Amino acid sequence: MVTVANSKTTENEKHKPRIIAAIPCFNEERFIGSVVLKTKKYVDKVLVIDDGSADASAEVASEAGAVVYRHERNKGYGAAVRTALQKGREQNADILVVIDGDGQHDPGDISRLVRPILSDEADVVTGSRFLGEGQRPPFYRRLGQRFLTVVTNVGSGQKLSDSQSGFRAYSSRALRELNVVENGMSVSSEIQFAINKAGLRVAEVPIQVSYAEKAKRSALGHGMNVLTRVLVLISLRQPLVLFGVPGLLLVVGGVALGVRVLDIYGRNSQLAIGNFLGAILLCLTGVLALFAALMLQSMKELMRRGWEDFARRDVFLAAEEEGKTAEKLP
Repeated sequence: MVTVANSKTTENEKHKPRIIAAIPCFNEERFIGSVVLKTKKYVDKVLVIDDGSADASAEVASEAGAVVYRHERNKGYGAAVRTALQKGREQNADILVVIDGDGQHDPGDISRLVRPILSDEADVVTGSRFLGEGQRPPFYRRLGQRFLTVVTNVGSGQKLSDSQSGFRAYSSRALRELNVVENGMSVSSEIQFAINKAGLRVAEVPIQVSYAEKAKRSALGHGMNVLTRVLVLISLRQPLVLFGVPGLLLVVGGVALGVRVLDIYGRNSQLAIGNFLGAILLCLTGVLALFAALMLQSMKELMRRGWEDFARRDVFLAAEEEGKTAEKLP
C-alpha cells in the first residue's frame, strides 16, 4: 500500500505544472522583499529582474528568497520584461507570471491568473484593473489608460480592457512564440501586437490593485511616450490603417471641396479662393499619406519575406548539421 501511494505521489508530482514568477524591478527596495515573500506562496520559484537599480533592491530580493538577475545598467521596463520571458523559457516554465515589484498587484490573484492556462483555455492571461469590483486607478490615469487601450486595440486587432497591465501569465507556448523588442513601457502594448501575430489565445481576469503610493512618472509624459511608440508599432505593422485610411478620407474630402468650388464658379463665375486652397491642401496631404502607406506596406512585405528566407536558411543549415552529426554516430 505504501509503495502504491508513493507511486501515485510521484506521478502527480511529475505532471504538476511548473509555475515561475518573474518580477521586473527598478529601485524598489521598499517593496520588493514583501512582494517576493507573498509571491512565493503561489509559485514554485520567484525570479527578480533587477533593471540596474541604484538602491538595495537586488540584495533585499535575494534575501527574501528570489533568484536575482541583474542588468548592469537601467535598460527600461521592456528590457526587463524581455529578460523575464527569456529566463522563463530557459527554466522550462509551464507558466510564467510577470508581476510588478512596486506592491501595486496582489500576488493572491496569481491563482486566478493561471487558471485559464491550466484549463487550456488561453495561452496568455492579462490581469485587468477594469473588470470586477476592485479599486480603480485615479481618474486622470484611468482616462489615459483607456485611451491607450483603445489605440492599442485598434492597431493590434486584439481587444482587451486593459492593454497596459503589468500583471500577466504566459504558457510555455506563449514563451516560445512571443517576440518583443521594445525597451520602454510601451512593451505592454507591443505584447498585444505580438499575441495577435502569433495567433495565441488570450483571456482576461479581474485583479486587485493598490494605489497607495504616488506615481513615479509624470502621467502625461508617460502616456505620450507610450502613445508615440504605439503609433510607431501601428505604422510598422498596420501602415494601411494608420496612413492609408486617413489619406483616403483626406482625398475624398479634397475632391468634395473641389466639387463645391466648381459649383460656386459655375453659378457666380467667381473662384472661391479659400475653398480652392483647402481642396488642394486636403488632396496633397491625402496623396502623401497614401504614398507613405504604400511605401511602408511594401517595406513590411520585403522584411517579412527576408525573415522567412532567413528562417528557411537556418532550418536548412540545422538539418544539414544534424545529418552530418548523425553520420558520425556509430
